[in-house]
Amino acid sequence: MSGSMRLDSPRFGESPRPAELDPWLLWPAVALLLLGLIMVYSASIAVADSARFTQGRQEYFLIRQAVFLAIGGVAGMMAFQVPIRSWQHWSMWLFLGGIVMLLLVLIPGIGSVVNNSRRWINLGPVNLQPSELVKLFTVLYAASYIVRRLPEMHSFRRAFVPMALVILFVGALLVAEPDYGAFVVIVLIAFGMLFLGGINGKLFFSLGLVAMIGFAVIIRFNELRWGRFIAFLDPFNNDPLGKGYQLTHSLIAFGRGEWFGVGLGGSVEKLLYLPEAHTDFLLAVIGEELGLVGVATVIGLFALVVHRCFAIGRRALQLERAYAGLVAQGVGIWFGVQAFINMGVNVGILPTKGLTLPLMSYGGSGILVNCIALAIILRIDWENRR
Repeated sequence: MSGSMRLDSPRFGESPRPAELDPWLLWPAVALLLLGLIMVYSASIAVADSARFTQGRQEYFLIRQAVFLAIGGVAGMMAFQVPIRSWQHWSMWLFLGGIVMLLLVLIPGIGSVVNNSRRWINLGPVNLQPSELVKLFTVLYAASYIVRRLPEMHSFRRAFVPMALVILFVGALLVAEPDYGAFVVIVLIAFGMLFLGGINGKLFFSLGLVAMIGFAVIIRFNELRWGRFIAFLDPFNNDPLGKGYQLTHSLIAFGRGEWFGVGLGGSVEKLLYLPEAHTDFLLAVIGEELGLVGVATVIGLFALVVHRCFAIGRRALQLERAYAGLVAQGVGIWFGVQAFINMGVNVGILPTKGLTLPLMSYGGSGILVNCIALAIILRIDWENRR
């Protein structure tokens, strides 16, 4: 009986011993989550104190973020119990469910409008952001798609075109919200995974060039995006009180932080000068309060997490577990790309866009999905060890 069991297929619900979890993935991720909780509290105090919906409670965002972390932890433990073969089996249905949620967001009365964007489904005390779920579902579906098409990955028509059409449809829904940041991340996830899956190199780079031109056209012919791009080139001279306002105050925050920061809680920019300080521009507050040392620590922790995702994926591929390997590396692409874009926006090397810092920024949907993704990677590593 035991001889017929596959070594890479542990039983459903089987729990790991602590020594069987990768410490170089687990503890850096936990450190980012906890540091994010601390910095969200620090960055949100002024907003919480002045906003009407918080009733002046300074700990409002801290409590909610702590609840999100608790829910994410429970969801992660539940996700860990699910064998990778089950994720593969359900990947297409999860992806279709994500598309349905993106459609529901666009229906008035179901989708909630915040800051002229319709990105959330109101669930009473919390808002669900489907685009966060779709990032994970894209990784799971793309890995399944590539595994099914491995013999045809050299073919433009049979390997690339079907995936491109699906991603373009998802992208159209995201642009309609609009959520350009999520669109960029999902496109890069899909392209990166196709490249890892063995798509022709010349074809990949040619299509990458076409995609860059497409994004340039989207930016050029959208007044808001073009204005932000122009402001990004020289924010202190090009509309510093308008479209360049966020970036100028972000750069001021980094400048004030210098090497070791002004001290935890000492940020001036978070006092209603820097918009979205606890979400999109959390890194700027870290830079002001903890300095270059704090920012470098965050970058180092993200580098460890991404490196371990790729190392675990590489090990799975060596064990001929193609789906598991592609999922692990796909999550690595996702975390790496989104963190890079958020950090690039904060320090002024990329145009401003609404994209949070994974594992750290305030937000229930993001934290929940990030925890589930980490649990899946830990499961892949655990199955590798089996």
